[in-house]
Amino acid sequence: MSAVSGSDFPREGIPEIVFAGRSNVGKSSLINRLAGNEKLARISSTPGKTQSINFYRINRSFMFVDLPGYGYAKAPKEEIRQWRQLVDRYFEERPAVVLALQLVDARMPPTRLDLQLSGWIERLEIPRMIVATKSDKLSGNQKAIQMRLISGSLSGQPVTMSSAKTGAGCREIWERVLKAAAAGQPRMRDE
Repeated sequence: MSAVSGSDFPREGIPEIVFAGRSNVGKSSLINRLAGNEKLARISSTPGKTQSINFYRINRSFMFVDLPGYGYAKAPKEEIRQWRQLVDRYFEERPAVVLALQLVDARMPPTRLDLQLSGWIERLEIPRMIVATKSDKLSGNQKAIQMRLISGSLSGQPVTMSSAKTGAGCREIWERVLKAAAAGQPRMRDE
């Protein structure tokens, strides 16, 4: 299901695994690879196509949550502001978030916006995993260099190199997702 306002958020209360990162970092491609369904999440070569928060129920046990990307979206400023407010509301109101997968591009240092997202997730005290996408485009030596650079920029967090194309890193991501979903019972709000 897709949510364009807070009233659209599902009320099931099962654990939620959030995919967050800038536009065109490969969130939808990674979701499709992990789910084994290349048509689950829409993929576009145009940054900013994900304009809603999309929820994908996985094995009736937890949800993958695809947030709108930030940074390169070619959309009116008012529309981008509305997306930001929706994402802010999602993080502030969702007790079911048990893990945030922060996606960064393996080929470049984290951007200012990546650093802001990192700080925000830390302040919200949401467990996170740093996933560097598109690692298939780097040599082995370049991967090692980029892992150190990305980790150093993001509070020394470990970095998992991944590729939706080759499946690199998917086993490690699944291990973390399943552990978080099993152990992280959603925090239920008083209704």
